[in-house]
Amino acid sequence: MNTSFALRLTWLSWLTLLLQQAVDSWAHQAPWFIWTLKLLPLLIFLPGMLKDNLRSYIWLCFVCLGYFMILVQLMFAQSGSLLVATGLVAVVILFTAAMLYVRWRARDLRAIDESAGDIGA
Repeated sequence: MNTSFALRLTWLSWLTLLLQQAVDSWAHQAPWFIWTLKLLPLLIFLPGMLKDNLRSYIWLCFVCLGYFMILVQLMFAQSGSLLVATGLVAVVILFTAAMLYVRWRARDLRAIDESAGDIGA
């Protein structure tokens, strides 16, 4: 139950952050290479996330820290921006949910391995 909730929350916050970054780029009429710089770091992890690769989720947490730093700076520069606040909330939830998903999923996989080892012994 906890694992599936963390996974759903991770996907929801990942999608929210991706959309927030796209809307922010669109609102500021950013050129294509800025769109690429903002969206590619999130999209790189999509194949690994779809395959349930825990390392992809771990690295996604590291990348979230970069988005967090940028969004905190923007929060001070554009204090009334709902778009920036949405991105900041999304990145905090994404980091937390992905971290918890990795922890709980790894625990579940270890339990499966241990029970398979008990059956084979």
